Amino acid sequence: MPSESQIAEQQPDYYDTFADAYTRENENGLFNRWYARPAVLDLLGDVAGRRILDAGCGSGPLLSDLKRRGASVAGFDASPAMIRLARERLGDAADLKVADLTQPLPYDDEAFDDALAVLVLHYLEDWSRPLAELRRVLVSGGRLIVVVNHPAIPPVMYPEVNYFETVPNEEKYDFDGFSATLTIWYRSLSAMSKSFTAAGFRISAIDEPAVSPDTPSELLPTSDVDPTRFIGFIFFALEAVS
Repeated sequence: MPSESQIAEQQPDYYDTFADAYTRENENGLFNRWYARPAVLDLLGDVAGRRILDAGCGSGPLLSDLKRRGASVAGFDASPAMIRLARERLGDAADLKVADLTQPLPYDDEAFDDALAVLVLHYLEDWSRPLAELRRVLVSGGRLIVVVNHPAIPPVMYPEVNYFETVPNEEKYDFDGFSATLTIWYRSLSAMSKSFTAAGFRISAIDEPAVSPDTPSELLPTSDVDPTRFIGFIFFALEAVS
């Protein structure tokens, strides 16, 4: 478990130190390119003409996908380096800002039809303000797609983590040769559900998808069963309710 001082070190500019490596890794990496992104696009369906906000957009790969599908897109990230890369990718095709999901967002009420929080919330201990802000900027009936580390991961990989408590776990990742330590806040499925409801959302779908059928076979894990399905992320489609 990380100490309070270690947790404090994971500030937004920490991601600036490996933004380029993270982007290179995810261009063709299993978990982002072939798992998270296709599943999010499937959950969204037809987005032509819809106004979509990507919260924690990173270097903008999902925004690029959505723009090609006819959406009007905006995104923000707390890392200036990530936004620099997103601007290089998208140019003027997206409204991009440096902003922090834990603070009031720089958008008007009901400015968007859909919003995404993909692999973002699990870095935060408190979901109340981020979810409330995302609800504020969505129209009634709008959708929020949330993707986080699966709550079943701790019982399988980190048995010392108490499933029923919201607790941090320090994890090491390799991004194209750059070693980074990230703090993931795990919480139970019921805790997630309660947070969504308190912020004004209703769960319309929960998904644990397979990877894209186009995934290169060499990227798939070795498995005695179906290698295209594994406990990785959990996907929520939420509806903003009045």
